[in-house]
This record gives sequence, structure tokens and C-alpha cells, in this order.
Amino acid sequence: MSEIDERHPVITPRRVKFDWADTPLHWIPDEPVATHFINVLHLLLPAGERWFVHVYKQALPLVEDDERLYQEVKGFMGQEAVHAYSHQGVLDRQMRAQGLDPRPLTDRIEWLFKRILGDRPPLPLISRRHWLLVRIGTIAGIEHYTAVLGQWILDARALDEAGADPTMMDLLRWHGAEEVEHRSVAFDVYEHVSGLYWRRFIAFFAGVLALPLTVYVGAAFLCRADPTLHGVSPRVRDYRRAVRRGLFPGNRFMLAAARAYLRRDYHPSRECSTQRALDYLAVSPAARAAGYRAS
Repeated sequence: MSEIDERHPVITPRRVKFDWADTPLHWIPDEPVATHFINVLHLLLPAGERWFVHVYKQALPLVEDDERLYQEVKGFMGQEAVHAYSHQGVLDRQMRAQGLDPRPLTDRIEWLFKRILGDRPPLPLISRRHWLLVRIGTIAGIEHYTAVLGQWILDARALDEAGADPTMMDLLRWHGAEEVEHRSVAFDVYEHVSGLYWRRFIAFFAGVLALPLTVYVGAAFLCRADPTLHGVSPRVRDYRRAVRRGLFPGNRFMLAAARAYLRRDYHPSRECSTQRALDYLAVSPAARAAGYRAS
């Protein structure tokens, strides 16, 4: 078997499909709050992944002078489009079918990505090109976290031991594996079009500061909207319990990921394992049904 190029693996969209007919609302048995902590991903990712694709359509002309990077960006965009569609299916066919309507919050999230993070700069003194570079830097930081979280979900045996629904786990692990697979693309684009450390630093912290608030607000909304929980709100001890059980990544994990990204010599290819991602994709029911076979 040929040695894997951690920086430049082949990036190809896999047209997966998932059937949510048998997936319960609380897909981690007896853990409704922990389920909704992870379900925040389904709220954010459809709009977020579509925003990634929108921004990278504008970035493509900036990398035309690097044919390999240009093709990697196109593969990245294809994978992200499938991710958005797949997580939208959870909202439409798993949550809403069981009485939880996520649209009051997802409509606001769509508005955030289209208006606040859209093409018009938020301040008149910022040029459209500078705003595009800021958004490209923001995506590079987000993609670092999606990659390390992808590696985390691939290795999260505690979720299997807790009896987590296999279809949901396949979605999360297929997605996580592809995030690991294309983890270098967004950073390489940023380095190609800008490369300024201070901009990468600022763009990353804007996302990091928003992350814990987003997780709590999203989980609180899902618990309130859940027709079986009767207005239960997530508490700090619920989060700590989920972390202790290995059902959710903890603060130490997230801070360690931040420290890695903020090193001046950071590159995503030195984080995570493409082989681990490919090993999962070789056995993923959804990926195999889509025709993927390990080479």
C-alpha cells in the first residue's frame, strides 16, 4: 500500500444517504441533554457548510495559479455541499418527524451567515477583498476544530458503549472522517491568499469566543423545543457529566486544540490521521452504499 500524503490526500465527495426512520429523538439512550449538546451541530452545519461553499466560490479565482490547490478546493466544496445536505436531513426527517421543530433557531442561523457574514463588509472602512480574506481566515480556524472534532468522534468509543444510534454515529463519523481528510485545504488557501499571522489569530479567536455560547444557546433551544422534556434547560453539571462519560469533548480538549492552531509553525497535516479517517470510510455503511471502496 502506498504511503498516504497527509497534506494532499485525494479529496472526492461521497454522495451518501441516511435513513432516519428508526432513529429515536434521543439517539443516546437515557441521555437527552447530552444528545442535544451534539445535536447543536445539526443546527449549525447546514447553513455553515453552505456559507463555506459560497465563500470559496469567491476564493477560487485567487488560487488559480496553483492547480493542485485549485482542485483540492473544488473537492472540498463538493464534500461540504454533501455535508450540508446530510445534516439538513436530520433537521427535516429526524427532528421534525418526532415533534421537535428547529426552524425558529435555524432561520436565525441562516440570517447570521447570509447577513452578518455575507458579502457586504460589516464596516464601511473594510474593503470587500479584505472582508473576503477575513472570512477565509475564519473558515481556516473553524476547519481546524472540525478536523480535531472529527478525529474525536472517530475515536469516541464511549458513545458506542452508551448505545448511541448507529445511523447517527455513521453520519457523524463519515462527516468527521471527511473533515480529517480535507483538513489542510482551508489553511492552505488562507496561507496562499494572505498568510498574515495576526489576521489568522484574530479570526480564530472570534470563532472560539462564540463557540461555547453557541453550544449552550443551541442546546437550551433544543431542550425547550423537545416535546418530551417539558422545558428542561441544560445545566453546567449536565455538560460536565457528559464530558466525564466521554460523550462530549471537554474544555481541556478544546483549549489544547486552540494552542495547537495558534503555534506560528502550525499546519493541519501534522494534526489528526488520514489513515484513521480512511479506515472508517472503508467500513462506513453510508460511504459503502455510495460506492466508496478503500484503495
